[in-house]
Amino acid sequence: ATLAAGGEEEGRRRLTAWLRDGIAAYEDRNDDLAGDATSRLSPHLHFGTLSPVELVHRARREGGAGADAFVRQLAWRDFHRQVLAARPAAATADYRTRGDRWRPEREAAGDIAAWREGRTGYPIVDAAMRQLRHEGWMHNRGRLLTASFLTKTLYVDWRVGARHFLDLLVDGDVANNQLNWQWVAGTGTDTRPNRVLNPVLQAKRYDPEGRYVRRWVPELAEVEGTRVHEPWRLGDDDRAALGYPAPVVGLGEGLERFRRARGR
Repeated sequence: ATLAAGGEEEGRRRLTAWLRDGIAAYEDRNDDLAGDATSRLSPHLHFGTLSPVELVHRARREGGAGADAFVRQLAWRDFHRQVLAARPAAATADYRTRGDRWRPEREAAGDIAAWREGRTGYPIVDAAMRQLRHEGWMHNRGRLLTASFLTKTLYVDWRVGARHFLDLLVDGDVANNQLNWQWVAGTGTDTRPNRVLNPVLQAKRYDPEGRYVRRWVPELAEVEGTRVHEPWRLGDDDRAALGYPAPVVGLGEGLERFRRARGR
């Protein structure tokens, strides 16, 4: 893995650069996967080389919509810590159980392995999972997409994904990690079990030119335009020549599995 530099001096250098060059556009660009326009300060918050109170103070001093949006994200971080302090069991148990009948891990072992390795056949999911393995970090939009794919498309227990993230994330806070996974799974403080993120639609929206996918999935580097997000449309021979796997599950099949498990 290629980890970012740590320490207070590096944290302050990065914060100063972020306030100068990045925060003003944060509201508009924070979901731009290829643009990498987030602060990347989360590891420093995790290890205490930057204070969240100082970040809020300095962001507010900059002012503007970008600063406001950034402070809201810090507020969510604090909210999750307060929730976990009040309900410590939420680190391993559903905050609000939905009676989910997750697939047994043994039955889903092949799909789980493909997800961990970034070989699900869905380029945006695989790109994010490979970024995680390489950098020990993942863009927030990627975290949502990969979590949704595991819990809603493969219908695997959120705890499986949360453990994997904590194994690799250099910013792996238990409160943020577990409760964000529960938010996606529909078992957290905002229980919306029907919230499902379509990886193809999300990819076209947040990586419209496919630059993020091509960066992390080099097998698809020569695929032009938005076709990079749906390589199965290239045909079996072309896809085989790329060395990229077929999807582990069709999106329709995943949705039907989800509906059956929910009794709907």
